[in-house]
Amino acid sequence: MTYSKQIAPILYKNCSGCHHPGGSGPFSLLSYQDAARWGTVIARVTQSRYMPPWLPEPGYGEFADNRRLPDADVALIKRWVNSGMPQGDIVDAPKPPIFTSDWQLGPPDLILHSDSAMTVPASGTDLFHNFILPVPISETKYIRAMEIKPGSPQVVHHANVLIDRTAALRRAHPADWKQGIAGMEITVPSGDSFDPDSHFLFWKPDSEALVEPEGMPWRLDPGNDLVLNMHLKPTGKPEAVSATVGLYFADKPATARPMLLQLEHDDALNIPAGDADFVVEDQLKLPADVDALGIYPHAHYLGKRMEGFAILPSGEKKWLILIPDWDIDRQSVYRFARPIFLPKGTVLHMRYTYDNSAANVRNPNSPPIRVKAGNRSVDEMGHMWLQVLPRPLRDSERDTRELLEKAWMEDRLRKDPNDHTALYNLASVEMNDGDFKAAAALYQKALERNSNDALTLTALAAALDSAGGWQQARAEYEKALAVDPDDANARFDLGQLELRHEDYPAAEKEFRQLLATNPKDPGAHAALGAVLVQTQREAGARQELEAALALDAHNFDALYNLAGLEAGAQNFARATELLQTALQQKDDPDSRQLLAAVYAQSGKLADAQREFEALQKLRPKDAAPHLALAKVYAQMGEMQKAIREQQAALEIEPTDPGNWNDLGVLHVHAGDKAAAKADFERALQLDPGNEAARGNLDRL
Repeated sequence: MTYSKQIAPILYKNCSGCHHPGGSGPFSLLSYQDAARWGTVIARVTQSRYMPPWLPEPGYGEFADNRRLPDADVALIKRWVNSGMPQGDIVDAPKPPIFTSDWQLGPPDLILHSDSAMTVPASGTDLFHNFILPVPISETKYIRAMEIKPGSPQVVHHANVLIDRTAALRRAHPADWKQGIAGMEITVPSGDSFDPDSHFLFWKPDSEALVEPEGMPWRLDPGNDLVLNMHLKPTGKPEAVSATVGLYFADKPATARPMLLQLEHDDALNIPAGDADFVVEDQLKLPADVDALGIYPHAHYLGKRMEGFAILPSGEKKWLILIPDWDIDRQSVYRFARPIFLPKGTVLHMRYTYDNSAANVRNPNSPPIRVKAGNRSVDEMGHMWLQVLPRPLRDSERDTRELLEKAWMEDRLRKDPNDHTALYNLASVEMNDGDFKAAAALYQKALERNSNDALTLTALAAALDSAGGWQQARAEYEKALAVDPDDANARFDLGQLELRHEDYPAAEKEFRQLLATNPKDPGAHAALGAVLVQTQREAGARQELEAALALDAHNFDALYNLAGLEAGAQNFARATELLQTALQQKDDPDSRQLLAAVYAQSGKLADAQREFEALQKLRPKDAAPHLALAKVYAQMGEMQKAIREQQAALEIEPTDPGNWNDLGVLHVHAGDKAAAKADFERALQLDPGNEAARGNLDRL
């Protein structure tokens, strides 16, 4: 029994990730001398299962990267220590792993740095600090991997990364956000659209770079912030902590869209002093089939036993996780070794037990006091996050995540009918489903508790506008801006409303004010360009639209409006290029119609034919694509196809005398005078004063 043959492989595989020079462990374990010095400690902490850090009970869920030492390895360490810790022949030992300060995956595509460092004192209680990292991108990026460098890994216990879609935390702390914001667990809004959290962005010092599964990168948009929520522990000497985050971009958007579901019942957390067996439970019934990918249980210092399981529709109990002895200092995200299929009708269960007695060595209060829910370390929480990959719905194209979000938010509202987050998120689902009146009602209820929430006022305005109440929407946008004059979303949306309703001076005022605050906002440049197009100020419009594309080469509105200007100037090649780029963003009917018209005007009739046929699929009840294609076929000399398209248009709009007259002209060119006579007579029946049809009939 020697270090070289039996013990070094165990330590290198399971311990050295933290225990190396510069690592988070208090000592290194990369040499025989290190291991022999700490051998009795190693034997004791492995026998007690305190190390390596691994909380889940075996047999209650299978996890990838299971760090629990096999019983045989624990026994080997004990035997080695009891036998005097012999080294053996050093030639038999594997080479120690090498740890460097370099990026694990090579140079990142984007590196974010905190604006300032934070000093952690030598002693005292745990600290929770949020570094706010603005993301300097001009177009949407998809992140396939992320690595965090905290500067002082011995101090940083773990970190969660949040995506602040609206920069709400930064705007809420305009004077001091660069120094970071205190708080154990914070929430940030997702904006006014359905955009659920999808990934576990959890890090601890022994973590490798967070690499997402193939096809599942996460999204970052221009204007987003990353919030790095760090749990910091004093080490006995002052330490400076900063934050550096490396991001690696994916080549393609996500093809699979997971979702995070949460079970919690924090309102039930009211733990009397001395209670050693306080239980909190929650459950959620799944409205659709999902595959569970990972789980993250979370409590504070009073958490004791944590159970997560599912009851399948068949009645079978399937364990997701069991932690018999919770320790916040060893928390982690646990990814399942294989996806767990949970069919529709499965009920997820969370059952947490808390110990608020003096016998709980982790109790932060001595003597114990009553503890309620909160985000301070001396408060409590009880959350169980589950990452699921929803399976597509049968016979429906609806996003399965909407059903899951709706079930989850309705469950939250059953526990608290005035839950602001649940009301807001449920309204977002209704917006996505097109039930704008229902969404507006939910936003209004959410505002009953906080009438001055600019984000909810803006979302309410969007719902009212979509429901047809644009004057009321304008009033809500103005309320939001009265609360927060720097709310870029409210100002932009108000400008767009004024633009749609042709109040061009008002729209121009909003967009110019937005650009005065943020001159590098591509959306504002594109919107101002659209106003200038409508008011026939072509030079200014070109300047704004080109500025938008310089900042974001894929801005759809800038591409479309600039293409219209180029088409009007008969710059067909540039117009074609712009429209093709726009259609890569989304299959927009107006863009396709303009592209088809550009092709037709530039003599590319086969390309025009293809685009008009595609447009017919996008607008099956619109006569215009058929009429346009009829003209293209006529130019190509294919009169029977032209007649077929003209007749298709008349089936959609049978009372248009001009279209009957045009059908008659096509029949004349095809040599069918009888059909042409009938067409002209039908046009005159609909409009006896139609001079074109009268003249054509007389000539016939």
